[in-house]
Amino acid sequence: MSSREEVVARGGTVRLFANELATQFRRWRTWAMLAALALIPVLIGIAVRLVGGSSPGRGPAFLDQITDNGLFVALAALTVAIPLFLPLTVSVAAGDAIAGEASHGTLRYLLIAPAGRARLLIVKYLSAAVFCLAGTVAVVTVGTIVGMVLFPIGPVTLLSGAQVSVGEGILRLLAVAAYVAVSLLGLAAIGLFFSTLTNVPIGAMAATAILAVTAQIVGAIPQLDALHPWLFTDRWLDFGDLLRAPIVWDSFGANAVLQGGYILVFGAAALARFLTRDVLS
Repeated sequence: MSSREEVVARGGTVRLFANELATQFRRWRTWAMLAALALIPVLIGIAVRLVGGSSPGRGPAFLDQITDNGLFVALAALTVAIPLFLPLTVSVAAGDAIAGEASHGTLRYLLIAPAGRARLLIVKYLSAAVFCLAGTVAVVTVGTIVGMVLFPIGPVTLLSGAQVSVGEGILRLLAVAAYVAVSLLGLAAIGLFFSTLTNVPIGAMAATAILAVTAQIVGAIPQLDALHPWLFTDRWLDFGDLLRAPIVWDSFGANAVLQGGYILVFGAAALARFLTRDVLS
């Protein structure tokens, strides 16, 4: 391929990605899922405001600290959203990527474009990855706003006992949001693979969500601890190191490597399946 052809191809990929994002964020379903995620910190904040905080050790992590500092609304909401709600919405976004186009009869027309199958698959995955980030940011942003409105805001006491300013506390929240978004990238790759196997989007969505729940169940069984390090869910809640002084990035790096492995394996499987698939619709 000549340099001119490479530039044209790269420009086509950027346009395809931009169109995919525009399509995704024009859908009512996407905004409904983001609204549902944003509702989690709202409900937590209102409940704590009306009833009061829980005793230490009861309820989700950070729930007992909300009345002292509203920034913990976002952290409590994330710990609630990570096991079920975030994986469920990511399963919908990734599982619909290819199967949704096939079910609507638009996949064949997309493949007529110069982008090709491999490039289309990459764009679909990147779009799902953007949703992973959008969902996490929605929880953290709304949680921070709710916390500021309903509760006092002040220096944040970290897990190590040290205190940091409000500004640094918000930066720590953003780091946690990035950690959670990275945690969901492996699941998005799995959903994309399932999406290449069927023309029925609900089947790919359900399979992805069920696998996420199953992996967490396996991760909770001590007798299966030999499998735990290999589960894509194993490090979903290990963001505590970002809430210590000084910050320890080991967990973030290990989580990124784990998710990267799933992206490579299931991305390759999705590519192999999609490149050899007969597209009739």
